[in-house]
Amino acid sequence: MRLKLILLTVLTLVFSQTRAQMKIGIIGLDTSHSTAFVKLLNGEEKKDEYKDFRIVAAYPYGSRTIRSSFERIPDYTEEVKALGVEIVPSIAELLKRVDYVLLETNDGNLHLEQASQVFKAGKPMFIDKPLAATLAQSMAIYQLARDYNVPIFSSSALRYVPQNQKLRNGEYGKVMGADCYSPATREITHPDFGWYGIHGVETLFTVMGTGCVSVNRMSAEGTDVVVGLWSDGRIGTFRGIREGKSNYGGTAFTDKSIEPVGTYQGYEVLLSEILNFFRTGVPPVSEEETLEIFTFMEASNASKRNEGKIILMEDVYRKGMAEAKQLLQEMK
Repeated sequence: MRLKLILLTVLTLVFSQTRAQMKIGIIGLDTSHSTAFVKLLNGEEKKDEYKDFRIVAAYPYGSRTIRSSFERIPDYTEEVKALGVEIVPSIAELLKRVDYVLLETNDGNLHLEQASQVFKAGKPMFIDKPLAATLAQSMAIYQLARDYNVPIFSSSALRYVPQNQKLRNGEYGKVMGADCYSPATREITHPDFGWYGIHGVETLFTVMGTGCVSVNRMSAEGTDVVVGLWSDGRIGTFRGIREGKSNYGGTAFTDKSIEPVGTYQGYEVLLSEILNFFRTGVPPVSEEETLEIFTFMEASNASKRNEGKIILMEDVYRKGMAEAKQLLQEMK
């Protein structure tokens, strides 16, 4: 009996030490998401469910060209240093110190090159919104993830708002359609919605699921409205707001009721999913759904260029695949 107790104690200590070694690194200190995650995982009020994880290192860059991003880096760097995060001079140095990666760089144009370094090191990775700046870049990232057999996922925090998960899981009945909205601030280095409107688009797909087959868009200076037709006849819309009062939300129409779509509730709901992904290696959002979100956004841009013409998702996806292959070829 005494031997069993000793053995149990030893195993418990070994298990605890193993769990304590779950080290996370951040790429990109040019977004408030980075400091929010560090405060949650390294702060004094850290929740018990986060105890097995700690952010130990960060590579600050990050955009060097988008002013609204790179101006944040010095202050955010000091904030995370105060919470015990080591600042390293390169992604290569970061990867030597960590088991998992949060790719937080605000500029989606940098994600493909940065992610490729993480894939080569074999580290599971969460890529914050946007997965990339374009559909082709997003497809290339997923192809590299498969090539290197490294699990990844990307998501807006809006996906995991409890109300949106209830709608997703059918707790209010079958969703027959949804109208969702979010801020849609533009950044000239990214196609429309890729910079910020992606929050509302991801909310729409969280509620509706996959299966959008065609898209058309009406645009004005202060707003855009995109209509998607799903293969089963359902219709979903996204309104991107750039003028007037701006918020996140919407309305879902089910076969039983009409329900509000959930609004922003912080980053903890997303962080819990990220940590569970690191534990299990199982992405909670499929490649199919994430790429459909990017196809929807690109199809909306094609519709805008063609004065509101209905654009087939299949055509946009095929074009994106060809461009992704070219990007990967250029990286060799």
